Amino acid sequence: MADPKGFLKVTERELPARRPVPVRIMDWKEVYEPGDKNVLRRQASRCMDCGVPFCHAGCPLGNLIPEWNDLTWRGEDRSAIERLHATNNFPEFTGRLCPAPCESACVLGINQPAVTIKQIEVSIIDEAFAKGWVEPQPPERLTGKTVAVVGSGPAGLAAAQQLTRAGHTVAVFERDDRVGGLLRYGIPDFKMEKSHVESRLRQMQEEGTRFRAGVEIGKDITWAELRARYDAVVIATGATVPRELAIPGRDLDGVHFAMEYLVESNRAGAGDAVVNQITAEGKHVIVIGGGDTGADCIGTAHRQGALSVTNLAIGKQPGSERPDHQPWPMMPTLFEVQSAHEEGGERKYLASTVEFLANDAGEVRALRVAETEYLDGRRVPKSGTEREIPADLVLIAMGFTGPETDTFTDELRPQITERGAFVREDSYESTIPGVFIAGDAGRGQSLIVWAIAEGRAAAASVDRYLMGESVLPAPVRPSDLAIGLQPA
Repeated sequence: MADPKGFLKVTERELPARRPVPVRIMDWKEVYEPGDKNVLRRQASRCMDCGVPFCHAGCPLGNLIPEWNDLTWRGEDRSAIERLHATNNFPEFTGRLCPAPCESACVLGINQPAVTIKQIEVSIIDEAFAKGWVEPQPPERLTGKTVAVVGSGPAGLAAAQQLTRAGHTVAVFERDDRVGGLLRYGIPDFKMEKSHVESRLRQMQEEGTRFRAGVEIGKDITWAELRARYDAVVIATGATVPRELAIPGRDLDGVHFAMEYLVESNRAGAGDAVVNQITAEGKHVIVIGGGDTGADCIGTAHRQGALSVTNLAIGKQPGSERPDHQPWPMMPTLFEVQSAHEEGGERKYLASTVEFLANDAGEVRALRVAETEYLDGRRVPKSGTEREIPADLVLIAMGFTGPETDTFTDELRPQITERGAFVREDSYESTIPGVFIAGDAGRGQSLIVWAIAEGRAAAASVDRYLMGESVLPAPVRPSDLAIGLQPA
C-alpha cells in the first residue's frame, strides 16, 4: 500500500494551481498549471488502502484506485498506467471531465479532505502519453465479425476500442465532420484541449478501428441498410435533445441552446470558418442553468469578450457541507466554484425566467425574471417579484431530455422509455435483435465515467452475441445506479 502513515502525515489536499484569471481568459488553453511530481506522490501517499475501498463503488468503472495510488507513491509510473488502463479506456478524458464520484466515496473523506484521485489519474495518463507508453493493442486474430458503432462520444469510442481489441472489424459512424462527439464539439478547450482526443484516436486507428465521419445514419445510410451490412450495431448517440424553455419570446434572435453556442465556438477554435457565429463579444450574456454546460458557456463568454455574464439557476444555492440526506459515501450536491465562475460574472439562485423581452428589431433585449417559490413540490415564479435583466445573448443550458429519434424508420425504431431513453435489456440489447444501446442514449443524461463504463459493458454483450461467450469486462448493468440512488 501507499505510506501506511501517509494520511496521518499529510492531512491537506493539494491540487495544481489554476493559471491567473487575467492570463487564462486571453487564450483557450487548459486552466491548470503543470503539476509538481513531489506533490502528486505526497497526495498518493494519503490513500489508506482501505479494507473496503469505497472509491471502487463510487466509480462505475471499478477503477483500481488504491493500486495505482500505491504505484504512483512508489514511483512505478509505468505499472501505474497499466493498472489504470486495466479498467478505463480513456483516463485522459475522465481525469479532466469527470466530477469524481470516487472522491466523494473516499473513506478518508469521512473526516479529512479526500485523496486527490482525479488529479493522480490525469497525471498518470499524461506522463504515459508523454513517454510513449500508450501503444496500440491490435488483436492477435480477427473473428470475421463486423460491428457498426453509431456515435463517437465516450460510450461509442469505449465500445469500439473494446470490440476492436476482441478481434471484430469495427466502424464508428459520426455525423459531424470530425470524430469525438461531445468530447470534440461540446467541451471547450480550456477544460480539455482537443490534442488529447487526437492522441487517443490515433491509437485506436492503429489498432484497427475505422472511423466514418460526416455520415449520418438515417439520412446518408438508412438504419435498415446499416443493420443489414453489419453483424451487430451499437447505438451510442447520446442524449442530445435539449430541454426547452417554453416561455414568451423564446423565438427571439439572440436566444439559443447552449450546445448551438458551444459547438460553433469549438468549430472556430479548430480553424473552421463559422458563418454568423453566435458570439458573446461585446454583449450582456445570460446563461440559464447552473450545471457543467452552463459553466462551459460562462467560460466561453469570458474568452469571447462579453460585457457581462449572469448565470441564473431556478433552485436554491447548494450548501458547502454534505446535506443530511446525502451522507457519505454518496456524491453530494454542493456549491461548486468551477474555473469559469472564478473569471467573473454573477450567479443568481432562486431565479425563474418568466419572459424574453424584445427590442424593435426583434432581438432579445432583456429577461423578465422572478423569485422562485416552492408550491406543492413545484418551482414557480413568485408573483410580485418580477424584474428585468438586460441581455443581448441568452444561452439555455438546462440539460437534455433524451436521444434524437427522427431519423429512425418504423421498421427499425427502438422502443422509448417514459423518460425518453431507448429501451434495452440487461444485455444492452434493444428491442431490435443485434442492435445494442450504450451510454446516455439508454441511461439518459449522465456522467462521462458512466458512458465509458456502459461502452465497455455493451461491448462485452456484443462480443457474447457474436461469439457465444466473452472475456471482455462488463463493469455495469443498464439498471445500475450511483451509490445511494434509487430507481425513479
